[in-house]
Amino acid sequence: MTEEDGERRQPPSGRGPFLQTGFLLGLTGLAVILYVPAFEFRLPPFALAIALTLRLALTTTLLLLGLGVPLAHWLNTSVWRGVPVVQTLVALPIVLPPTVIGFYLLVCFAPTHLPGSLWLRLTGSSLSFSFTGLLIGSVLYSLPYAVQPFQSALKGVPSALLEAAAASGASPGRAFWRVHLPLAQNGLIVGGVLSFAHTVGEFGVVLMLGGNIPGQTRVASIALYDEVEKFNYPTAHLYALTLLLLSGALLSVVTFIQRRTPGLG
Repeated sequence: MTEEDGERRQPPSGRGPFLQTGFLLGLTGLAVILYVPAFEFRLPPFALAIALTLRLALTTTLLLLGLGVPLAHWLNTSVWRGVPVVQTLVALPIVLPPTVIGFYLLVCFAPTHLPGSLWLRLTGSSLSFSFTGLLIGSVLYSLPYAVQPFQSALKGVPSALLEAAAASGASPGRAFWRVHLPLAQNGLIVGGVLSFAHTVGEFGVVLMLGGNIPGQTRVASIALYDEVEKFNYPTAHLYALTLLLLSGALLSVVTFIQRRTPGLG
């Protein structure tokens, strides 16, 4: 009885940090999302490219957290025979060349095809060579880098704790939000950080879908390539060093969390 009580006390202890992390990430993402469109014309080219990169990465990460966690849970628990097919489609961007994904998305976004024409009718603007199109491509391309860590994190929660929550009368939804997610929070954070880092380093999909439009699609990786083409190596070094330091910091966070979480590494 004492052990059972102890198990029931564990979920609330993890819930606070989980919600705090999500809240801080949401606020940070919202701040950058709102900041860049309002001040993009006041920023110098380098700062604008970095700000746009952060905006794209944060927006993509927030969307992947919202879409990827339910998808990962469904892939882990569904008994539908088509799950392996869905799992394969989710993992496809890992092995598929980014230019292939970018090409087919570019075709779909064209006004002559249904997704592009429907978007054009609804908004009056094209998905191709726009931030929205870039965002859709980034979410699809980074999906496996979020879903697979999410799956591992959710699978790593001891089934005894979930069974105890069900035995105490918690509904499946309540058990998922109050027990499953808080106990898997470190793995979910790792998936979010990897999604962010992967989006920051995107090049092929971004180049195919967005081109090189300052303030809209000219992210840091594209700006770096552009500066190298112009033989402007000092500025190219600045972009490269910034991306290197940012990537190193993100991977350090992942390594730190993995070392502190048994079974996560």
